[in-house]
Amino acid sequence: MTLSNPHGRAELDRGLLGVGDRLGLLAGLVLAVSAFTGWYTGPGEGVTVSVMGWNAGTLGKLVFAIGMLVVLVVALREIGVDLPATVPQSLITIALGSLATIFVLVRVFVIPDDFFFAGRGIGIWISLAAAIGVIVAGLLQASEEL
Repeated sequence: MTLSNPHGRAELDRGLLGVGDRLGLLAGLVLAVSAFTGWYTGPGEGVTVSVMGWNAGTLGKLVFAIGMLVVLVVALREIGVDLPATVPQSLITIALGSLATIFVLVRVFVIPDDFFFAGRGIGIWISLAAAIGVIVAGLLQASEEL
């Protein structure tokens, strides 16, 4: 179904959320939650120790904040708050995803000194996949904006 906008161009009806928005919402939520998963695991005194991303330093907290910002950007768009045309939502989503990817990659390659005994856990890989998912969501949003 096509709708006509005030400028006379035909637009496709996206439904409630477009594919890029849905992926952005999902990837943003997973990114935020992944900050509370085990980024590092290793042997402790008789137990296996798991260190959450939140406890791995400032970058873990920033990954959580970026995930929540992605969710906020999608939510604002859905309630009708439009960003200026010079700053499209897709650009913000791609920038946030890129920043999150960089932060997670830093933690993949540089394990904090406090956790020298630990290796990388599944949570850091979930964070990396979610951060890349945010970038893909931004690219899909850009294709929907055309």
